[in-house]
Amino acid sequence: MAVPLSDNAARRTPGDLIRHWRTQRHLTQQELAIQCRISSRHLSFIETGRSRPTSAMVLKICEELDVPLRDRNDILMAAGHAPAYTESSLDQPSMGSIGQALIQILDGHMPYPAVVVDRQWNMVDANPAIDRLIAGSAPDLLEPPVNVLRLSLHPQGAAPRIRNLPQWRAHILSRLDHQIRATGDPDLERLRAELRGYPGGVDTAPQHSLVVPLRIDTGSGVLSFFSTTTVFGTPMDITVAELAIESFFPADPETAAALQMDAAPHHR
Repeated sequence: MAVPLSDNAARRTPGDLIRHWRTQRHLTQQELAIQCRISSRHLSFIETGRSRPTSAMVLKICEELDVPLRDRNDILMAAGHAPAYTESSLDQPSMGSIGQALIQILDGHMPYPAVVVDRQWNMVDANPAIDRLIAGSAPDLLEPPVNVLRLSLHPQGAAPRIRNLPQWRAHILSRLDHQIRATGDPDLERLRAELRGYPGGVDTAPQHSLVVPLRIDTGSGVLSFFSTTTVFGTPMDITVAELAIESFFPADPETAAALQMDAAPHHR
């Protein structure tokens, strides 16, 4: 299980933080040193605080450990260096091309649902087709920030309309487990604990499909979807790195036919 950095106030030195991520990736000092092409002795000195790493060394180690950009900045600052990665708001002029790309993807995916989420699964934007999936949810769940995982599994959200709720719930929690192992994010730990407390049953049915579908009651009957996740390649900004686009596709001909009856796409 991932141990959130904030759960241990002593993890403040660059060595402590690097050791944390090395342990999370299940690497020995020797294995990481080989990957970074440095001596085990040098890495040991960094982890114990006997040597302060340069900014270049911090970034090299972080790259090998696949440390999230947000946490790379934390390690750099702990070592006395300036952050290497910006964290920009999507409404900044410099993010214009990113925002336009998101709009194009959302619009281009119509009439199928698609949603943009941040690192904590809060909705950043969505196309109008997402209304099919969230219709009838309690108003407080639709107040920003809208957490799409909470909305999916909450008993006053979409959960009562999901025909295969135990299977979908197991899928959601499994994805969250994987994300927590990769990031060690304490906010995601808390979200997982909350979601586990919702009713939904245990998935015991044999799996015969190629992907886990979302089968949900809508005004057009029971629709079935599978989803894909898209992220930006080689991001150098924290906001961009933490954005993901969840795109839903029809899992059967009946769902495709129902969605094709939608009006022409208009981004809201």
